[in-house]
Amino acid sequence: MSYVQLSATDLALAAFLLVVNGAISLAFRLGLAVSFGVAAVRMAVQLAAVGFVLNFIFAQTSPLWTMLIALVMVLVAGYELVQRQERRLRSWLIYGLGNATLLLVGGLATLYAVVVVVHPSPWYAPRYIVPILGMVLGNTLTSVSLALQTLTEGAERERAAIEARIALGATRFEAFATVLRRALRTAITPLLNVMSVAGIVSLPGMMTGQILAGVDPGEAAKYQIMIMFVLTGASGLGAFAAAFGGVLLLTDARHRLRLDRLGAARA
Repeated sequence: MSYVQLSATDLALAAFLLVVNGAISLAFRLGLAVSFGVAAVRMAVQLAAVGFVLNFIFAQTSPLWTMLIALVMVLVAGYELVQRQERRLRSWLIYGLGNATLLLVGGLATLYAVVVVVHPSPWYAPRYIVPILGMVLGNTLTSVSLALQTLTEGAERERAAIEARIALGATRFEAFATVLRRALRTAITPLLNVMSVAGIVSLPGMMTGQILAGVDPGEAAKYQIMIMFVLTGASGLGAFAAAFGGVLLLTDARHRLRLDRLGAARA
């Protein structure tokens, strides 16, 4: 069973739906028409470039190429994480925490999925490592971003309560307990919602893509179940690591609250 190749005309017809959204934006003066256009062009150029690069990467047999593309993906994800924060830790602190979390959790989850679960030969084949790492990083990035954003907002909002607990002898983690729980719930709840509706309300992207490419739906479902377990596990671990790391960065060795480490709020 083969897949149906798409032509430039087919892509243009699909883009027509976006044109309709742009027209609606103009009609109701939403101010989103230009954003639709810029986002569409950027997305198309990025995906076309990625497709070209992956054709080259997949043709290589050296694990060094796989490591290189994986490192670039982690660094870009770390940068994107910093940009998503409205009130972020200063400079290298948040970048270091974000990259360390994404590299550790994303790398371990990807290796576990490839080596232990899928176990292709060779295990470092980029056609397995790169797509799984990309999905893991994308989901973990969102969870980490939500956890840190909620944590910093909570630290500012509940500053008096946190400092009062510390003054009464609580450790930094005890003082941050309420904020920490809220941050973790905020980061993890979307993952549970996605798992709850998968297969009934929506067909996840990976499964849909495999079915369109001609894979047996039963096998596509197996791969989707596997990847959902991996993505949810990695995102949850990433949220935990980032939230606890964030508490350490928002306090010092003497368990004092250090909101001075936060940068100015973004406009």
